[in-house]
Order: sequence, then C-alpha cells, then structure tokens
Amino acid sequence: MTINIILLGPPGAGKGTQAKRLVDERGLVQLSTGDMLRAARSSGTEMGKRVAEVMDRGELVTDEIVIGLIREQLEKGGKGFIFDGFPRTLAQADALGALLAETGNSLDAVIELRVDDEALVGRIVKRAEQSAAAGEPVRRDDTPEVFSDRLREYYKKTAPLIGYYYAKGDLRSVDGMAAMDEVASQIASILDHS
Repeated sequence: MTINIILLGPPGAGKGTQAKRLVDERGLVQLSTGDMLRAARSSGTEMGKRVAEVMDRGELVTDEIVIGLIREQLEKGGKGFIFDGFPRTLAQADALGALLAETGNSLDAVIELRVDDEALVGRIVKRAEQSAAAGEPVRRDDTPEVFSDRLREYYKKTAPLIGYYYAKGDLRSVDGMAAMDEVASQIASILDHS
C-alpha cells in the first residue's frame, strides 16, 4: 500500500526532519522540488534541458514543469511520496490533485505542523547560536529579520492551502512545537489510521 502525504508548516517547523524520518522508517520518497530541479538540470533528459534553459535565463520554473517532474517520479512507483515544497499555492494544489487522480494515486494526508511563531523565531535564533558556537557556518536565513520575512511570505502564499485541504477533509494537524519524537509519533498515528 502506498502512502502519499504533504507536509505543511512554516520554515523551521521541522518538516525536513520529519520527512527524513519517514524516508528512513517507512521507505517513502521525499519529493523536494528544489532537489528535483537540480537533479533534472543535470540529467540530460528532455525535461532536464527545459529546466536548465529556464534556470539559465534566471526565470522561475513553471508549475507545468514541476508537475512533469513529479509525474516522472510517480511513474517510478514505490511505497509512497512526501511532497516537500509543493504545492505552495492553490493552483499548484489543484494541479497536484489532478495529477494524482490521473496516475491512479491519491493523497492520504496533509499534515500541518502547527507552531507558535514567536517560539519558532526563538528556535531558529538558538539554532544559529549553536551553529556559531560549534564553529559551523550559520545559515543565512537564520537571522531573526530574514526569518520573519520568510514567515510572512509563507503565511501570504502557502497558508491558504490549510483551508483548502481542511475543506477537502484531508488536513490533519500535529503540534510542531513538541519534541521531535513526539511529533514523529503523532505523524505515525495519522499515517497508520488513514
């Protein structure tokens, strides 16, 4: 049985950490838009050439191209997919839904990692301080100012997806501020009962 899920939540909510656990523990494939675009660009395929041309012009890759890359991954099959970084908009959500239906797949759950914004900014600042103390490079987006801008952008563009998937009955929420293992346990419970 395949499991296809979307992880939603603002930057720093722990989506990447939880996706990695799902890959390791359940054998799901994480479909990260950024990773797929980089892989396609260097693949030499027709789709890869299209991606390279668009990126070389400094333009944003169209939804059509991203859906094409996702289609390629779905056709490879597997135990299921975690959609990471896609969809980001309502139009992309519609396109993904149509693609899943067309390929005989379904969306099992949309899992929202709910967080407290102020606590989240504190978490990111702490991550930056720990990196600096350990002599590791601090991520450019781990400053309070840049991170606050990213949060605003997330709420402006992506938050409407929460209402969209809620209305479809697909949305499940977990406490993204809980300990990592507790968040993983909440997600596992959702997947085991979907």
